Amino acid sequence: MTIARRQLIDADTTPYYHIICRCVRRAFLCGVDNYDGRDYSHRRDWIEEKLHSLAKVFAIDIAAYAIMSNHYHLVLRIDTELSTSWSLEQIFTQYSALHRCHTVVQQFIDGIELSPAQMLIVYELAELYRERLSSISWLMKLLNQYIALKANKEDNCKGKFWESRFKSQALLDESALLTCMAYVDLNPIRANVSKTPEQSDYTSIQTRTGNNQRNTASIRETLLEFMDNTQEYGDKRLPISENDYFSLVDWTGRCVRENKRGTIPADIAPILERLNMTHHEWLRHTQFFEARYKRVAGTVQSIKRAAKLFKRQWFHDKPAKPIPS
Repeated sequence: MTIARRQLIDADTTPYYHIICRCVRRAFLCGVDNYDGRDYSHRRDWIEEKLHSLAKVFAIDIAAYAIMSNHYHLVLRIDTELSTSWSLEQIFTQYSALHRCHTVVQQFIDGIELSPAQMLIVYELAELYRERLSSISWLMKLLNQYIALKANKEDNCKGKFWESRFKSQALLDESALLTCMAYVDLNPIRANVSKTPEQSDYTSIQTRTGNNQRNTASIRETLLEFMDNTQEYGDKRLPISENDYFSLVDWTGRCVRENKRGTIPADIAPILERLNMTHHEWLRHTQFFEARYKRVAGTVQSIKRAAKLFKRQWFHDKPAKPIPS
């Protein structure tokens, strides 16, 4: 039975989520269509540009993304601390970048004196807008609606552009977060459309390495930052340094590309030790992340805790099992 989205996405359980969204049918509606040979690659620009423009408005950070021919992946973080810190004026300013505010809100912004009853409405609307601005569902609604309308207009047609509502996976711990990010960044390599991470167009790894020539500065500022050697890991930084992540993804990409596990470099071993993973487990997760996990992803202990919070016996996921070396 379908689980309500409010139960699948809960910032109190984890702020990190893996989002997958696919085009309707199996045609290449964002790339080159195999049926008529038309090139729709420019629609990937639409998705990338709209995604990052929305990220500037919402209290949601982008940890990773990959826009493929007929689907895209996102790894998002809900920034509850940011949304709760916004004043009334900031909430209305952010929300007005997406929609026209209610008339009474506009009167409040214009400095018109309001009655106590009207002010009560202003406060209620502020909380509603605050909730929407930290909602992955609202971000996805605006993103997919924008792309669908634009694509249907270009095709001079009506109907569904996206296959179904987006799918989400809760990333319960650091190992789930980083393996999912690597899985997303390496999508073009696994699909055999790119040879290296920095050549993988429309991915966060390409943007982070400075090889994205599509207005890199504007896009990069919306990406969640890594921790560095002078900082402690915090909620607003990814639990690894940028250089360590690049090394890890580069090594993983070579193993995936060559279809063999290869020799693990000395500098990679300590990173995986911190994540409490063997290199066999890391490679398996980064190659088959979607197949191994459904609604939530993490260690057995993390999944058990999440199941308890959701008052479930278990999730239909496959917990990690050690692989003999």
